[in-house]
Amino acid sequence: MDVPGLTAESLADWLHYLESLHPSTIEMGLERVANVRSELGLIPRFPIITVGGTNGKGSVCAMLEAILQSAGYKVGCYTSPHLVRFNERIRIDGKEIDSESLCLAFSQVEVARRDCHTPLTFFEFSTLAAMRWFIQTRVDVAILEIGLGGRLDAVNIFDPDCAILTSIDLDHMEYLGNTREEIGFEKAAIFRQSKPAICAEIDIPDSVYQQARKIEAHLSRFSKEFGFQSKINQWDYWGPRGWRHSLPVPTLRGDKQLQNASACLAALDEVNELLPVNMKDIRQGLIKAAIPGRFQVVSTQPMIILDVAHNPAAAAVLAQNLTATQCAGRTYAVFSMLQDKDIQGVVQKLKDEIDVWLLFPIQSPRAATVEHIVQEIHAADFLRGNQSIYRFSDGAEAFAFACEQAAKNDRICIFGSFYTVGDVLNQLHMSS
Repeated sequence: MDVPGLTAESLADWLHYLESLHPSTIEMGLERVANVRSELGLIPRFPIITVGGTNGKGSVCAMLEAILQSAGYKVGCYTSPHLVRFNERIRIDGKEIDSESLCLAFSQVEVARRDCHTPLTFFEFSTLAAMRWFIQTRVDVAILEIGLGGRLDAVNIFDPDCAILTSIDLDHMEYLGNTREEIGFEKAAIFRQSKPAICAEIDIPDSVYQQARKIEAHLSRFSKEFGFQSKINQWDYWGPRGWRHSLPVPTLRGDKQLQNASACLAALDEVNELLPVNMKDIRQGLIKAAIPGRFQVVSTQPMIILDVAHNPAAAAVLAQNLTATQCAGRTYAVFSMLQDKDIQGVVQKLKDEIDVWLLFPIQSPRAATVEHIVQEIHAADFLRGNQSIYRFSDGAEAFAFACEQAAKNDRICIFGSFYTVGDVLNQLHMSS
C-alpha cells in the first residue's frame, strides 16, 4: 500500500492508511510501540504529567493545560478521542496541530515502523506522532492522557514525573477486567517509583494501594493528603503546600469539577520545583480551561447540553448536573451508544431526567442498533407514562427534530458517546 503524502489535504488519506495497517483497533502491550519509539530516538527532555482514570481525564488535562499555559510554559497536550477533527488530539498552547505537521510526524513514525518491521495500532501510531511533534517543537511540559487502562497503554512507554488517577469505575471491561480491583491494578500501573501519584478517587481499590507500595510511589489521596472546601461562588484548596483560598469556580461545568481541580493543584504542588506556578496562574487557568462535550451548554433557550457520558459512572454525574440545572419544561435526549457499552446501566442513571428519547445509530462499526437501544431502555423498566421514544436514521435528523419540538423552557441533552456528541457538533458548525 502506498504511503500518503505530506500536504494538509492528505491527512484523510493518512488516517485511512493507519486504520488499515493493523487488524485490531486495540492490542494491549508495549513491546511493539517501545521498539518504534527506540527507532525514532524519542527521548523527552521535559517534564511529563500522565492522566489516567475512567472519567474526568479530559477535564483534568484541560485545567492543567490552562494553568501551565497561564504560567508562561509551552504546553503540549495529547488527549483522545476527538469529537470532530483528529487534530484536536494533539495541541500546543491550546492550538491544534496543523495537518501538514501531523502528516510529517506520521511519515516519520512510518519510516521507523518499517525499518524495525513492527505493526502498530492506530492509537500507538498517533501517540508516537504526538511525542515526536512535542520533542521537535521543544515544549516545556507534556500532558498525556491515557487512552485505555494504563499498564499496557501506549502512553505508558513514557515515564511521567507525576501521574494522576481521576476515578476508577467499570468500563472497557473486555480489556481491563470485570471488577474495580482488576481495573485499579491496570490503571495504577502509570505510577512510577519514587514519583508523585495523585488519586482523586474516593473509594480507592486495594490494588491501587498495593501498586503504590510495591514501587514506593508517593501516593496522595483525595480527602486525605489533598482536598477542597466549597463556598458560595468560590472554593478553598488544601494540599502538600498548604491552603489556597478564595479560588474561582472552574469554568468547566459539573459537580465533579472541584474534585478534578483539586487533583490538578495537588499534582502541581508535587512538581512545583520543576514547574512553579503562582496564584495568579491558577486563577487564570481555572477560568480559561475549556473542553467541548463535557456538560457543554451551547444554547440557553432551549438549553442545549453536550456530554460525552458513555458509562454508568459518567451518566450518574450527568444526571446530577441535569438535576442541578433544573428545567421548567421537558428534557429531550438525543442519544446513541456503542454496542459494547453498558447501555442499560447508562439509561438507568438518567431515569428521572429524560422525558423524550430520540434514538439513532452512530456511524461506527461498533454502533448499537436503534432496536437494541430500545430493548435496553425497556429492560431498565423505568419508562414513565409520559415518556416516549422516537427513532431516526442519523444524529442530524434526531437533533433537528429536537430543535423543532423543544420550547424555550425545554432542554436538549446530547449524550452517550464521543461519536454522538461529534455528530451534533458537526451540525452546529455547519449551521453557524
